[in-house]
Amino acid sequence: MNKFIRVITRLLLGFIVYGLAIVVMIHANVGLSPWDVLHQGISLKTGLTMGKVSISVGIIIIIIDAILGEGIGFATLGNVLLIGTFLDMFESLNIIPYANNLFIGIIMMIIGVVLAALATVLYLKPALGSGPRDGLMLAINKRSSKSVGTVRTIIELSVLFIGWILGGSVGIGTIISGVGLGYAIEIGFKISHMDSKTLVHKNIYDSIKLLRNKDAQIATCVETDKEK
Repeated sequence: MNKFIRVITRLLLGFIVYGLAIVVMIHANVGLSPWDVLHQGISLKTGLTMGKVSISVGIIIIIIDAILGEGIGFATLGNVLLIGTFLDMFESLNIIPYANNLFIGIIMMIIGVVLAALATVLYLKPALGSGPRDGLMLAINKRSSKSVGTVRTIIELSVLFIGWILGGSVGIGTIISGVGLGYAIEIGFKISHMDSKTLVHKNIYDSIKLLRNKDAQIATCVETDKEK
């Protein structure tokens, strides 16, 4: 039970910190993240809102992750459902000011990148599923000789280029995020002794089966104690 509480606490903390990180990067006011540049570009071409585009792109990437063998677990659902919720919470609290000059904006963007990397490590370590973009990073990393940082940077810059071609707006913060996030995550993996090559996430079915087996073991122990 204590382990279960620790895992849930770690996941929630990861989602909370990620929501905070996004708000900090938005309020840095020095450019959209690479993925948001893509979402904006697709939105301009299709007429769909950025929110709808973001959800659609996320679903497509989750399908690709599943095809590539990354487990779609409870943390995947939490990533999709809770990070946006915590983002809205921090926005409503109005505790993160907007940067009023370029220097402060760059500092805030760097802080946001570090927070996003920390959050990623927090919710990936329990191995209960990854977010769509993190799953894509891990899947490619396992199939290549490139490091996590290099793989994530290639993904971010590729997405950035496509979004820019489609008309998305780019700023200096976009470059900082695109280049910095992957290597910040890689450093976080090393500090927490996580091996991205061997990290295997439990899917929802396996997690439920594991919980049922544990419940059965607990019930057996209770019955044995009663017999004694």
